[in-house]
Amino acid sequence: MLVSDFTIFVFAIVILAAVMVFAGVKVISQGTEATVERFGRYTKTLVPGLHFIVPIIDRIGNKMNMMEQVMDVPTQEIITRDNAMVAVDGVVFFQVLDAAKASYEVNQLEIATLNLTMTNIRTVMGSMDLDELLSKRDEINGRLLAVVDEATSPWGVKITRIEIKDIAPPRDLVDSMARQMKAERDKRANILEAEGLRAAEILRAEGEKQGAILDAEGRKEAASRDAEARERLAEAEAKATEMVSLAIAKGDIQAVNYFVAQKYIETLGQFADSPNQKLVFMPLEASGVLGAIGGIGALIQESLKDQGRDAPPAQGGPWKSE
Repeated sequence: MLVSDFTIFVFAIVILAAVMVFAGVKVISQGTEATVERFGRYTKTLVPGLHFIVPIIDRIGNKMNMMEQVMDVPTQEIITRDNAMVAVDGVVFFQVLDAAKASYEVNQLEIATLNLTMTNIRTVMGSMDLDELLSKRDEINGRLLAVVDEATSPWGVKITRIEIKDIAPPRDLVDSMARQMKAERDKRANILEAEGLRAAEILRAEGEKQGAILDAEGRKEAASRDAEARERLAEAEAKATEMVSLAIAKGDIQAVNYFVAQKYIETLGQFADSPNQKLVFMPLEASGVLGAIGGIGALIQESLKDQGRDAPPAQGGPWKSE
């Protein structure tokens, strides 16, 4: 009987020891830390791994998630500085750096962080105009991050990012903004069209100017060449006249006949090319033309006789002495 009681006692001691050992062994998962309390007072923080605490005396206080977490900020209405009502929502990224502070410095860490973020969103965005809200999201995110991170630092929490997801103005305000944007785009389109027409007119005027300059230069060149041609023609006529005069002075009646016949034929050609109707009486036979030339030659012979010199026959024959 005594042996049986002793066996039961030993067995009970063994079971109690096993229970105490099992109660004292703690395994902390990766990404988690746990606080240890002894008689209700914080003593240390357990990092991921296998740990042993004193049963009954020590206990696990709080287990904290040490990974970066994301929390949605619900939609709330904000009145901007220019009295526009907008609906805003966002998202917060945070990470617990000190498990002890996060456990004992604040109650309900996520709710406290959320309320603090929403309050600062109203403060920061309420101090800005609507146009600034729509165009300066990076600035808003930066200001919110700085304010909320500083406020949560005593809680052992690091705010890594705060992003404004959506800013929704009222429908009538959106319509007004759309009309304003359309008017602005129409204005820029009209300005660009006017500038294009102006540039086209300038280019057209420049082209006409260059065309007029080239036309004037062409007329100048043509006039110069015409003048040069007339000058050369006048020189040729003067030289021919001089040669005929010398031939007359020498008594060469053949030159006189050639000169007069040439002018006679040129005059007939000008009459024939004239577009006006005309009636011309002229000898059609060659003997008539030669007779006319012979009459002119006779006049020249009379003029040579006055100078005391013999003249050749009227028909352009050789010179004879009386």
